[in-house]
Amino acid sequence: MGRRTGRGAAVWRAVVRSAVVGAVLCVASAVLPGRVAVAAPDVPSYAFADDVRSAPATTGTTGAARLEPGATYRSSLRGEDKAYYRLELDGRSDVYVSVTAIPRAGATLSAGDGISVSVQDADSVTCSSDSVTVGTAVSPQPLTAWGARELLPGKGLCRKAGTYYVVVERSGSGTGTGTGDEDTDLSDGRTWDLELAPVSEAPLAKAAATRVPEVWDSSTPTPPVDEPVPVRGGAGFAEAAAVEQGVRSDEIVPGQTLFYRVPVDWGQQLSATVDLGSAEKNSGYVVDALEMTLYNPVRASVKDTGIGYGGSQKSASLPPVPPVGYANRYAPTDPTKSLRFAGSYYLVVHLAVQVADRFGEGPYGLTLRVRLGGSVQAGPGYARQSVPRGFFDVGAPDPVPSGGGSSAGADASGDGTSGGDPAMKAVAVGGIGTGSLLLMVLGVWTLTARRRAAAQMRVNAQNPTA
Repeated sequence: MGRRTGRGAAVWRAVVRSAVVGAVLCVASAVLPGRVAVAAPDVPSYAFADDVRSAPATTGTTGAARLEPGATYRSSLRGEDKAYYRLELDGRSDVYVSVTAIPRAGATLSAGDGISVSVQDADSVTCSSDSVTVGTAVSPQPLTAWGARELLPGKGLCRKAGTYYVVVERSGSGTGTGTGDEDTDLSDGRTWDLELAPVSEAPLAKAAATRVPEVWDSSTPTPPVDEPVPVRGGAGFAEAAAVEQGVRSDEIVPGQTLFYRVPVDWGQQLSATVDLGSAEKNSGYVVDALEMTLYNPVRASVKDTGIGYGGSQKSASLPPVPPVGYANRYAPTDPTKSLRFAGSYYLVVHLAVQVADRFGEGPYGLTLRVRLGGSVQAGPGYARQSVPRGFFDVGAPDPVPSGGGSSAGADASGDGTSGGDPAMKAVAVGGIGTGSLLLMVLGVWTLTARRRAAAQMRVNAQNPTA
């Protein structure tokens, strides 16, 4: 761009100065603390991991895609087909594979619609199986089941190194017909996206006790009553919002599923309560309106709770569960059996889509109350790292507000954003960085203008007749 002179230059400088000052004021007002209007959230699609890999499903074992522990895979399940995936396992590690199926938004489902997951060896012996259905709410939502190859004492099956297969199939009689736009090759509306997450648990360095503790505190704990700290639940396991003990406030709309993760160490006992706020109108009743499910680090379901909704505020708590312990894996039944390792546990909350028909599209206020009881104990002592590394360790706590105690609802940066919400932190840091940059630009422009004015005065002094 050529240099502007004369009156045009003055006008140009005035325009630039106004634009820069306006931008600085806008950024400053954006980052200043205060009440911020929040638009009603849309129902987002399921959030896959950023580094998700593709694993095309095969309808038989021939050519089945190999799954590597520590990676996350995206695939699909069509109609009544079975989907096969391959594992190459050693003879020492326990391996777990979770499968999350995502019905299409607007799908018409039956209560028995769901998925089943099994792990089989090369000789068609079933090592484990699990299934999950959408339930009486028939509200489209992510459905998670899991399979495993476990090396437990006294079990002679599936102990050898070699090739194993993960088999996923639909269950139920519903058609799952979608109402939205479909791709040409998915025109029957029955194809569900899948997320597969295999992990490997290393063997112990030394043999540990196999006796499951018979006595634990099964009383219902009092939910925390701290001042709620805002949080934004994620749209998938990979984007689950990190929370710790305390009270969190959020919003949810009908048809939405929110994911939260809680670090739980060896010996700790997790309890959680979810509160759903009142609606602006009262128009009937929705059975199974809100559901909260607790999953362990390998995404195996531990326990769930649900509530009906008639427009007035409602609250539901998870039933008491035992403390986390390595020996829990030897228990005969869940939930004790699922509380077998430390790591990130997940609280997954779903609000049935039918709530919109009765009480409006929302958003509805959501309050999550989390408490960690028990006492932290030493880990079992693994012989090597699991895959992914550190998966079954809590490690250093995430920099998230505790909702009480010394935390005042902000992390150490003092910017008022939750350390567990990278998006909000990025917005805050980005806003501050942009404001600083604009202030610097304004400063440089002002200094340059002053120097030019001083130079012009010297020229005028040397040439008084000019």
